[in-house]
Amino acid sequence: MDQDSHFAAFLTRQTRPKNAYEETIQRILQSIRLGIIAPGERLPAERELAEMLKVSRDTVREAMAILVQNGYVISKRGRYGGTFVVDHLPEGIRGVSGSSCCSEAELQDISVLRKVIEAGAARVAASRPLSAGERASLQSALDESREVRDLADYRRLDSRLHLRIAELTDSQTLVQMMADLRTRVNDALDTLPLQKPNVSNSNEQHAAIVHAILTGQPEQAARAMLDHIEGSEALLIGFHGTASAAE
Repeated sequence: MDQDSHFAAFLTRQTRPKNAYEETIQRILQSIRLGIIAPGERLPAERELAEMLKVSRDTVREAMAILVQNGYVISKRGRYGGTFVVDHLPEGIRGVSGSSCCSEAELQDISVLRKVIEAGAARVAASRPLSAGERASLQSALDESREVRDLADYRRLDSRLHLRIAELTDSQTLVQMMADLRTRVNDALDTLPLQKPNVSNSNEQHAAIVHAILTGQPEQAARAMLDHIEGSEALLIGFHGTASAAE
């Protein structure tokens, strides 16, 4: 799945009914926050976004005006113009989920959800007969996260990999649950220093998860994901002094 198709699939997933204007802002912000559309990349045209989100073009236009005003996207005119995600996201993009990070209760809730949703997604993905395109997409997401040069970009690529795993379950409901969860996970992880040794360790864990999925080993995939989650918990316990956590 290419970048545009991945973004379109994420935006057109089914969600609980809510105010169209607020949901439009929330979906686009979440897509940016999770790296589905990266800093510097162009968003689809207003008409395309309206079709993806099943809202009016006026709603998209109003939502975009707010995102421009608050520094998340920028509009450019001319032959190569359009609306682009800014190169450096404002700090205010954190907390899109409305979570109260990082209380012990919040971290405990994230931890339980991760063990159910993320480990379960890895197990189901490893159980399915994957197409060549699905296998290539997962491997590509892994390679991107391993080859990142700028640590500031790692969280986005990390989330993209976890979302790809959710997509391999062939459940749009699970993809939405994973997206909401990863927003909360990143809120928690953004309170921790991101160092090369942490990234290297995370990459090794990601590789084990992907290997188990690609070789059709459901229990090994779930176990590798749990190891990954527990490693993040250890970091959050260390920095926050709580008995639970996330990544």
